[in-house]
Amino acid sequence: MNNFPETTEDSRNRWETNADYWDARMGNNSNFFHCNVVRPRTEDLLDIRNGDLVLDIACGTGNFSQRLAEYGADVVAFDYSEKMISHAKKRRRAFPDKISFHVCDATNHAQLMTLKRERPFNKAVANMAIMDIADIEPLFGAVWEMLKPGGVFVFSTHHPCFTKPPYAYRTACMYEGEAIRGQPGMNLYYHRSLQDIFQECLRAGFVINGFFEELDDDREYPVIIIVRLKKTAIT
Repeated sequence: MNNFPETTEDSRNRWETNADYWDARMGNNSNFFHCNVVRPRTEDLLDIRNGDLVLDIACGTGNFSQRLAEYGADVVAFDYSEKMISHAKKRRRAFPDKISFHVCDATNHAQLMTLKRERPFNKAVANMAIMDIADIEPLFGAVWEMLKPGGVFVFSTHHPCFTKPPYAYRTACMYEGEAIRGQPGMNLYYHRSLQDIFQECLRAGFVINGFFEELDDDREYPVIIIVRLKKTAIT
């Protein structure tokens, strides 16, 4: 088993505890790590164009949602933390016609499908969220269903070979961690091997057509992976 659905509520409560701290630390423009490690390759793989309809998964306080809107995209953004979405709506109130924010659980297929629009999404993104989601199978399935043929899904997450608990690689497990130093409570992280992650992608019907390993302080061992999936006719 590489999913832990019974822990979703605990995970959500921890993010509710940390939401005000995260909003204060992320501010209007996000932090150094997101701006300099996560965003550059993510934006390369997404290749946002004017008029794109983008699903922003686990959007937090909406920093990247705003960036997508500034590139000309129409954005449907969601998070399972009500406090995060409250902060997002306040900070992005200048973009009411470009971004719609929603409280939605990424582990709940039925809830995810309520985000569907009259026209299909052509792009979806999840910035540093897969390792925070207790059960990723419903998410990958719903994103595949809501994307148009040829649409892409770009996600970043911990590099499971190097950012992981010391006692496991092949065995999926849950552990506590501090995402931003000084936050009030610890997050729940869900470790899955590369094989586990890629199998979920392929099982949903995606092909993998973009992949980066990104560095932070250590110039040899990458801390995150950034993956682009494409919806094709192959299932």
